[in-house]
Amino acid sequence: MKYTAAVLTISDKGSRGERVDESGPMLCALLAQHGFEVVYTCIIPDEMDQIQAELIRCCDERRVSLALTTGGTGFSPRDVTPEATLAVVERETRGIPEAMRAMSLQITPRACLSRSAAGIRGRTLIINLPGSPKAARENMLAVVEPIQHGLDMLASEGSADCAASDQ
Repeated sequence: MKYTAAVLTISDKGSRGERVDESGPMLCALLAQHGFEVVYTCIIPDEMDQIQAELIRCCDERRVSLALTTGGTGFSPRDVTPEATLAVVERETRGIPEAMRAMSLQITPRACLSRSAAGIRGRTLIINLPGSPKAARENMLAVVEPIQHGLDMLASEGSADCAASDQ
């Protein structure tokens, strides 16, 4: 099944045109390679209300299967993407950020500083990724295959074939 996706770049400088967005286009290409159809992209500032509003639009109006954010997951006082995400999700999916951090820790000890969050709103899975293109790619590659099974379950009326052998 082909799923739709949205990619939201969260960056003050990017939203003002002071920095070229490299993570957003990279994630769009990576998603396309894995069979997703990216139907929406945007660059918005690190503002809690704007992040929440955009996530809600992606889930409730655009009804994308997957909404990815890139940026705003660090320690800077302006980094509020996880808080905005957790404010709009109905159910957290803690294993996704745990898997991303576990994989990243094999590359850099700084991975423990990631504040990424993930959760479900309606039938949309939201995942926060780091702002760095390299880190965003590594994190997404750590979970892209398992989340496709999660999206199958979200799209089903009952439960997806969870008893099927792992592929």
